[in-house]
Amino acid sequence: MKDLKRGTPAFGILLGSVLVAAGALIMWIGFWRTLILVLLFAVGYFLGAVQDKAGFVKGAVDRVVPEKKEQTIDFRKEVEKEQDSFRAQPPQETSEAAADGDEEE
Repeated sequence: MKDLKRGTPAFGILLGSVLVAAGALIMWIGFWRTLILVLLFAVGYFLGAVQDKAGFVKGAVDRVVPEKKEQTIDFRKEVEKEQDSFRAQPPQETSEAAADGDEEE
């Protein structure tokens, strides 16, 4: 078991064998049935190999869903920031206004 580390020939042979078996199952019984077998194997492995199931699930959920940080929003500052950004933009002519200006000349 010491030799079964990533990057070793033994790991490559094992992974290749697993992928050949998966390919044979897909050709033999179909994709969806093979997927069900893989999911059932994963559930069985989880139930048999993981001792602290609640801790494992909590850790997995914490990795996927980050903690929510409560933020207080200062509405007055946000409005001022929006007004400042609006004032900083130069006025833009619309295409209708530009067309009207061309007609007058």
